Amino acid sequence: MRIVVDLDLCQGHAVCQAEAPEVFTVPKRGKVEILLDQPSGAHRAAVGDAVTYCPTRALSIVDDSGPDDR
Repeated sequence: MRIVVDLDLCQGHAVCQAEAPEVFTVPKRGKVEILLDQPSGAHRAAVGDAVTYCPTRALSIVDDSGPDDR
């Protein structure tokens, strides 16, 4: 799993940080910063929630795991 952010869409609402603070941070008056661009499977649910609830749809998940990466 890899996280992709579109900084042109991000408006710094920090919903992602609220959902997955180990993975995302949003500085005051800033845009999202990804702390773990390839988080472990343990973070999958929280990252999924961050992507789902992002008000501007600036986040997405790319699943590049192959058959041997699971």
